[in-house]
Amino acid sequence: MTVFFRTAVELTQKNGRHPAMTTPVDESLWIRRFHPAPESRITLVCFPHAGGSASFFYPVSDAMQPTLQVVALQYPGRQDRRHERSLSSIAELADATFAALRPLMDRPLAFFGHSMGATLAFEVAVRMRQQLDTDPVTLFTSGRRAPSRYRHETVHQKSDDGLVRELKALSGTDSRLLGDQELLRAILPAIRSDYTAAETYRYTTGPKLECPIVALIGDQDPKVDVDEANAWADHTTDTFELRIFSGGHFYLASNQAAVINLISDQLLSLSI
Repeated sequence: MTVFFRTAVELTQKNGRHPAMTTPVDESLWIRRFHPAPESRITLVCFPHAGGSASFFYPVSDAMQPTLQVVALQYPGRQDRRHERSLSSIAELADATFAALRPLMDRPLAFFGHSMGATLAFEVAVRMRQQLDTDPVTLFTSGRRAPSRYRHETVHQKSDDGLVRELKALSGTDSRLLGDQELLRAILPAIRSDYTAAETYRYTTGPKLECPIVALIGDQDPKVDVDEANAWADHTTDTFELRIFSGGHFYLASNQAAVINLISDQLLSLSI
């Protein structure tokens, strides 16, 4: 069975390409479209976690084709963008991501972000509201507290060994890959930049979104609790729903079918 949401897929390819990646060379550096779905009414934009890559969402695209178009973001500093400077602030990432997605905003978009990706998806949605007076049709936030809920975290200040221990504790990266010193040297700068962005982020009060927000968390996730997840309701004038799954920070891997079905059911039920 296809493994869903696993960082092993994205990190084992040292040349930066997923074996089945079919992104044309003229596609934006930021956007990966694994399975074109021209008949889809909605495009689901996927925002990876800290240290994550676009290929993390390849199985999502595979499962949802051709009903829903899925595109995944590729941040600078990893895989085929590994020679570029990583961005170490959410504001900088959000500005660049908004610009990259702007050509797609003439059709309905939904956002799914995991961990740091949830915060980034929210900030891109805020830019849509402020600059275009529109929103994603749904914002799915996974494994992340609401922007208005602050935790003092300093993982980005730890040594390389400390950063690796954090990755192992969250069970988001194959332990065999974390033992590969050459690969670690290649990926740790991007991971540290992402942790810096996530941990130094401070929410600035602004207009609420006007789209549904669906928050997803694992019931044993040390990075977010129910109260912090419920606070996402404060960031929209539309509906809010919290869905809790069994598992930790990467609960998605063991709840493959349920998460895919939740996203699909929500988007296909919309009248667009």
